[in-house]
This record gives sequence, structure tokens and C-alpha cells, in this order.
Amino acid sequence: MSAGIRIEATPEQLAAVKYDANGLVPAIAQDVHDGTVLMVAWMNAETLRLTFEEGRTVYWSRSRREVWRKGDTSGEVQWVQEARYDCDADVLLFKVVQDGGGACHTGARSCFFRRFGADTTGDDTTDGDTTDTDTTAGVPS
Repeated sequence: MSAGIRIEATPEQLAAVKYDANGLVPAIAQDVHDGTVLMVAWMNAETLRLTFEEGRTVYWSRSRREVWRKGDTSGEVQWVQEARYDCDADVLLFKVVQDGGGACHTGARSCFFRRFGADTTGDDTTDGDTTDTDTTAGVPS
């Protein structure tokens, strides 16, 4: 088990974040060690604050309409090492240490294991447990 870093964002930085009409902003989780994009989820102002306070990713589940602490049911906690926002302040990036087998609810290390095109032999598929409920996949935005 790793430990996350508490982020001390300034009020100006927090105010700069641009949320959509539903009060949400996309949040990318990236492996701090090798740069692999692990997943994309959603945050609101509350879950962003909780993420900074707790040093672990806390998302907003659009399907359950509730706060979702990544790993509470799966054990696959994401420990925040660094937090950034893009040039338009409408996308967040968290560099994390991923505990457990992976970030994806399928059991895969990354949610981005499928590729477009005729040759999908390089897809990083998994036989992992697909019963994890820590997901917002398949929910329209």
C-alpha cells in the first residue's frame, strides 16, 4: 500500500476549474511511474476537494449519483502523487500510484486496453473479475 500526497491548491486555482453544465469535470488518472493512462472519470468541486484532502482519488459516480472513493469496494486505491489541470482548466490530470491489480472495473490495469482498427491482436484483454461496481462506464454524459 502506498500513500498519497495532500495537495494544497490555492483558492484561485480551485476557482479556475471549469465544470460542465452538470457541475462535473473529466479527471484522468495516469500511472506516475510509466505514464500509462489508467482511466477517466468525473469529479465535482466536492470530490476534487476530497481528493486533495485525502491524497487519493475521489470521483463522482454519474450512474449512482454519489461520491465514489476509488478502491473502497475493489481495494484498488489510487494514491495521488501530483495533480494538474489543462490550459483551458476543463480537464484534470492526476498522477497516481495504483494499488491492486488495476484501475479498470474489468480487472485490466488500464481502461484503455481496446484499440480501433482491424488488427486488435495487441489488445491487452483480461480475464479479471468484472463484478467490481467502481465504474461509470456505459453511462451517457
